[in-house]
Amino acid sequence: MAFLPGSPDTSGIMKKIQASLLVVVVLEGVDSAQQGSRSSAAKLVPPATGKINVAFILTEGSVMIDFAGPWETFQDVMVSSRGPKMEDQHVFHPYTVSDSKNPIHTSGGMQITPDYTFEDAPEPMIVVIPAQMGDSPKMLDWIRKTAARGNVVMSVCNGVFNLAETGLLDGHPATSYHTSYQTLQHDFPKVQVERGRRWVQSTPTIFTAGGLSSGIDLALHIVELYYGRDIAQETARTMEYEGQGWLGDGSALVKYSRAQY
Repeated sequence: MAFLPGSPDTSGIMKKIQASLLVVVVLEGVDSAQQGSRSSAAKLVPPATGKINVAFILTEGSVMIDFAGPWETFQDVMVSSRGPKMEDQHVFHPYTVSDSKNPIHTSGGMQITPDYTFEDAPEPMIVVIPAQMGDSPKMLDWIRKTAARGNVVMSVCNGVFNLAETGLLDGHPATSYHTSYQTLQHDFPKVQVERGRRWVQSTPTIFTAGGLSSGIDLALHIVELYYGRDIAQETARTMEYEGQGWLGDGSALVKYSRAQY
Protein backbone atom coordinates (compact mmCIF):
# COMPACT_ATOMS: atom_id res chain seq x y z
CA MET A 1 0.00 0.00 0.00
CA ALA A 2 1.31 3.45 -0.95
CA PHE A 3 1.02 6.53 1.28
CA LEU A 4 1.11 10.16 0.24
CA PRO A 5 3.85 12.21 1.95
CA GLY A 6 2.44 13.94 5.01
CA SER A 7 -0.57 11.62 5.44
CA PRO A 8 -1.28 10.53 9.06
CA ASP A 9 -0.15 6.93 8.41
CA THR A 10 3.17 7.88 6.82
CA SER A 11 5.07 9.18 9.83
CA GLY A 12 4.68 6.05 11.94
CA ILE A 13 5.67 3.71 9.13
CA MET A 14 8.61 5.91 8.11
CA LYS A 15 9.89 5.91 11.70
CA LYS A 16 9.71 2.09 11.78
CA ILE A 17 11.53 1.85 8.45
CA GLN A 18 14.23 4.27 9.61
CA ALA A 19 14.64 2.33 12.85
CA SER A 20 14.93 -0.94 10.94
CA LEU A 21 17.51 0.52 8.59
CA LEU A 22 19.47 1.84 11.55
CA VAL A 23 19.51 -1.62 13.12
CA VAL A 24 20.71 -3.16 9.85
CA VAL A 25 23.46 -0.57 9.50
CA VAL A 26 24.56 -1.05 13.10
CA LEU A 27 24.58 -4.85 12.78
CA GLU A 28 26.52 -4.66 9.52
CA GLY A 29 28.99 -2.35 11.20
CA VAL A 30 29.41 -4.74 14.11
CA ASP A 31 29.84 -7.69 11.74
CA SER A 32 32.41 -5.77 9.69
CA ALA A 33 34.28 -4.82 12.83
CA GLN A 34 34.27 -8.44 14.00
CA GLN A 35 35.50 -9.63 10.62
CA GLY A 36 38.22 -7.00 10.68
CA SER A 37 39.18 -8.08 14.18
CA ARG A 38 39.34 -11.73 13.13
CA SER A 39 41.39 -10.82 10.08
CA SER A 40 43.91 -8.78 12.05
CA ALA A 41 44.09 -11.41 14.78
CA ALA A 42 44.98 -14.03 12.16
CA LYS A 43 47.97 -12.08 10.89
CA LEU A 44 51.43 -13.39 11.70
CA VAL A 45 54.19 -10.93 12.56
CA PRO A 46 57.51 -11.36 10.76
CA PRO A 47 60.76 -10.27 12.41
CA ALA A 48 61.93 -6.75 11.54
CA THR A 49 65.30 -8.15 10.47
CA GLY A 50 66.70 -11.56 9.72
CA LYS A 51 64.96 -14.58 8.29
CA ILE A 52 62.08 -16.77 9.37
CA ASN A 53 63.44 -20.22 10.20
CA VAL A 54 61.33 -23.02 8.71
CA ALA A 55 62.10 -26.48 10.12
CA PHE A 56 61.03 -29.47 8.01
CA ILE A 57 60.78 -32.64 10.06
CA LEU A 58 61.94 -35.57 7.92
CA THR A 59 62.14 -39.24 8.81
CA GLU A 60 62.18 -42.43 6.77
CA GLY A 61 59.43 -42.47 4.14
CA SER A 62 58.72 -38.73 4.15
CA VAL A 63 56.42 -38.01 1.21
CA MET A 64 58.26 -35.92 -1.34
CA ILE A 65 55.59 -33.45 -2.42
CA ASP A 66 54.39 -32.96 1.17
CA PHE A 67 57.62 -31.19 2.07
CA ALA A 68 59.02 -30.23 -1.35
CA GLY A 69 55.93 -28.17 -2.20
CA PRO A 70 56.05 -26.01 0.95
CA TRP A 71 59.87 -25.85 0.74
CA GLU A 72 59.69 -24.41 -2.77
CA THR A 73 56.98 -21.99 -1.68
CA PHE A 74 58.89 -20.58 1.28
CA GLN A 75 62.21 -20.41 -0.55
CA ASP A 76 60.64 -18.44 -3.43
CA VAL A 77 59.21 -15.65 -1.25
CA MET A 78 60.95 -12.33 -1.86
CA VAL A 79 60.24 -9.03 -0.10
CA SER A 80 61.93 -6.21 -1.99
CA SER A 81 61.60 -3.75 0.89
CA ARG A 82 63.96 -5.85 3.02
CA GLY A 83 67.07 -4.67 1.18
CA PRO A 84 68.80 -4.24 -2.19
CA LYS A 85 70.44 -7.68 -2.22
CA MET A 86 68.60 -10.83 -3.25
CA GLU A 87 69.87 -12.54 -0.09
CA ASP A 88 68.14 -9.87 1.99
CA GLN A 89 64.91 -10.19 0.04
CA HIS A 90 64.62 -13.95 0.62
CA VAL A 91 62.93 -13.87 4.02
CA PHE A 92 62.50 -17.59 4.80
CA HIS A 93 65.28 -20.00 5.78
CA PRO A 94 64.23 -23.66 5.32
CA TYR A 95 66.20 -26.56 6.83
CA THR A 96 65.66 -30.22 7.72
CA VAL A 97 65.48 -31.78 11.19
CA SER A 98 65.38 -35.42 12.25
CA ASP A 99 66.29 -37.81 15.06
CA SER A 100 69.82 -38.07 13.72
CA LYS A 101 71.92 -36.86 10.81
CA ASN A 102 71.94 -40.29 9.23
CA PRO A 103 70.56 -40.28 5.68
CA ILE A 104 66.88 -41.04 5.30
CA HIS A 105 64.94 -42.15 2.23
CA THR A 106 61.88 -40.25 1.09
CA SER A 107 58.96 -41.67 -0.87
CA GLY A 108 60.33 -42.89 -4.18
CA GLY A 109 63.74 -43.59 -2.67
CA MET A 110 65.51 -40.21 -2.75
CA GLN A 111 68.20 -40.05 -0.06
CA ILE A 112 68.45 -36.93 2.11
CA THR A 113 70.86 -36.14 4.91
CA PRO A 114 69.12 -34.01 7.58
CA ASP A 115 70.73 -30.69 8.44
CA TYR A 116 70.08 -30.91 12.18
CA THR A 117 68.81 -33.17 14.94
CA PHE A 118 66.15 -32.26 17.48
CA GLU A 119 68.98 -31.52 19.93
CA ASP A 120 70.89 -28.95 17.86
CA ALA A 121 68.32 -27.47 15.46
CA PRO A 122 67.98 -23.67 15.38
CA GLU A 123 64.81 -22.28 16.93
CA PRO A 124 62.16 -22.29 14.17
CA MET A 125 59.31 -19.88 13.63
CA ILE A 126 57.56 -22.44 11.42
CA VAL A 127 57.55 -26.24 11.66
CA VAL A 128 56.42 -28.38 8.70
CA ILE A 129 55.37 -32.00 9.31
CA PRO A 130 54.89 -34.05 6.12
CA ALA A 131 53.48 -37.59 5.99
CA GLN A 132 56.22 -40.01 7.09
CA MET A 133 56.89 -43.24 8.94
CA GLY A 134 58.74 -41.91 11.99
CA ASP A 135 57.07 -40.68 15.18
CA SER A 136 59.77 -40.89 17.83
CA PRO A 137 59.28 -39.49 21.36
CA LYS A 138 62.04 -36.97 20.55
CA MET A 139 60.06 -35.68 17.60
CA LEU A 140 56.79 -35.40 19.48
CA ASP A 141 58.41 -33.66 22.44
CA TRP A 142 60.20 -31.21 20.13
CA ILE A 143 56.94 -30.36 18.35
CA ARG A 144 55.21 -29.72 21.68
CA LYS A 145 58.03 -27.47 22.91
CA THR A 146 58.26 -25.42 19.72
CA ALA A 147 54.47 -25.00 19.60
CA ALA A 148 54.42 -23.90 23.24
CA ARG A 149 56.78 -21.05 22.37
CA GLY A 150 54.23 -19.65 19.91
CA ASN A 151 55.77 -20.99 16.74
CA VAL A 152 53.66 -21.88 13.72
CA VAL A 153 53.20 -25.64 13.24
CA MET A 154 51.73 -27.02 10.03
CA SER A 155 51.11 -30.62 9.01
CA VAL A 156 50.65 -31.82 5.45
CA CYS A 157 48.62 -34.86 4.44
CA ASN A 158 49.05 -37.70 6.96
CA GLY A 159 51.61 -35.67 8.85
CA VAL A 160 48.51 -34.74 10.85
CA PHE A 161 48.78 -38.12 12.59
CA ASN A 162 52.18 -37.12 14.01
CA LEU A 163 50.77 -33.77 15.05
CA ALA A 164 47.73 -35.41 16.64
CA GLU A 165 50.03 -37.71 18.63
CA THR A 166 51.28 -34.64 20.50
CA GLY A 167 47.77 -33.84 21.78
CA LEU A 168 47.94 -30.35 20.30
CA LEU A 169 44.91 -31.00 18.09
CA ASP A 170 42.63 -32.25 20.87
CA GLY A 171 39.38 -30.31 20.74
CA HIS A 172 40.36 -28.53 17.52
CA PRO A 173 39.46 -28.92 13.83
CA ALA A 174 41.94 -30.57 11.47
CA THR A 175 42.08 -32.16 8.06
CA SER A 176 44.15 -34.72 6.18
CA TYR A 177 44.29 -36.75 2.98
CA HIS A 178 40.75 -37.53 1.87
CA THR A 179 41.09 -41.32 2.29
CA SER A 180 42.37 -40.87 5.86
CA TYR A 181 39.41 -39.04 7.40
CA GLN A 182 37.85 -42.10 9.01
CA THR A 183 41.15 -43.41 10.35
CA LEU A 184 42.05 -40.02 11.79
CA GLN A 185 38.67 -39.75 13.50
CA HIS A 186 38.93 -43.30 14.83
CA ASP A 187 42.48 -42.97 16.12
CA PHE A 188 42.02 -39.48 17.56
CA PRO A 189 38.36 -39.04 18.59
CA LYS A 190 39.13 -35.71 20.31
CA VAL A 191 40.10 -34.17 16.96
CA GLN A 192 37.33 -32.51 14.94
CA VAL A 193 37.99 -33.92 11.47
CA GLU A 194 36.94 -31.59 8.65
CA ARG A 195 36.34 -33.12 5.24
CA GLY A 196 36.70 -31.44 1.88
CA ARG A 197 39.30 -28.90 2.96
CA ARG A 198 42.62 -27.93 1.41
CA TRP A 199 43.73 -26.58 4.77
CA VAL A 200 42.32 -25.82 8.20
CA GLN A 201 43.48 -23.36 10.85
CA SER A 202 43.24 -25.46 14.00
CA THR A 203 44.43 -22.78 16.45
CA PRO A 204 45.95 -19.30 15.98
CA THR A 205 49.33 -20.95 15.23
CA ILE A 206 48.55 -24.56 14.28
CA PHE A 207 47.44 -25.50 10.76
CA THR A 208 46.72 -28.75 8.94
CA ALA A 209 46.66 -29.32 5.18
CA GLY A 210 44.93 -31.94 3.08
CA GLY A 211 46.89 -34.33 0.90
CA LEU A 212 49.99 -33.79 -1.17
CA SER A 213 49.69 -30.53 -3.18
CA SER A 214 47.47 -29.03 -0.46
CA GLY A 215 50.71 -28.24 1.36
CA ILE A 216 51.52 -25.64 -1.29
CA ASP A 217 48.18 -23.94 -0.66
CA LEU A 218 48.73 -23.89 3.09
CA ALA A 219 52.27 -22.55 2.68
CA LEU A 220 50.98 -19.74 0.45
CA HIS A 221 48.28 -18.98 3.01
CA ILE A 222 50.91 -18.68 5.73
CA VAL A 223 53.02 -16.45 3.48
CA GLU A 224 49.95 -14.24 3.11
CA LEU A 225 49.46 -14.12 6.88
CA TYR A 226 53.04 -12.91 7.28
CA TYR A 227 53.47 -10.60 4.29
CA GLY A 228 50.07 -9.98 2.71
CA ARG A 229 48.17 -11.00 -0.40
CA ASP A 230 50.44 -9.25 -2.92
CA ILE A 231 53.60 -11.07 -1.77
CA ALA A 232 51.76 -14.40 -1.72
CA GLN A 233 50.41 -13.83 -5.22
CA GLU A 234 53.84 -12.87 -6.51
CA THR A 235 55.27 -16.04 -4.96
CA ALA A 236 52.61 -18.15 -6.70
CA ARG A 237 53.42 -16.35 -9.95
CA THR A 238 57.13 -17.05 -9.47
CA MET A 239 56.32 -20.74 -9.06
CA GLU A 240 53.88 -20.60 -12.01
CA TYR A 241 51.40 -22.15 -9.62
CA GLU A 242 47.82 -21.66 -10.76
CA GLY A 243 46.02 -23.34 -7.87
CA GLN A 244 43.51 -21.19 -5.99
CA GLY A 245 43.16 -23.34 -2.89
CA TRP A 246 45.24 -20.99 -0.75
CA LEU A 247 42.61 -18.27 -1.14
CA GLY A 248 39.44 -18.08 0.94
CA ASP A 249 38.80 -20.41 3.86
CA GLY A 250 40.60 -23.50 2.56
CA SER A 251 37.51 -25.22 1.17
CA ALA A 252 38.31 -27.64 -1.63
CA LEU A 253 36.85 -27.07 -5.09
CA VAL A 254 36.50 -30.80 -5.75
CA LYS A 255 34.22 -32.70 -3.37
CA TYR A 256 34.92 -36.42 -3.04
CA SER A 257 32.01 -38.74 -2.28
CA ARG A 258 31.86 -40.20 1.22
CA ALA A 259 32.30 -43.62 -0.38
CA GLN A 260 35.89 -42.59 -1.12
CA TYR A 261 36.62 -41.78 2.52
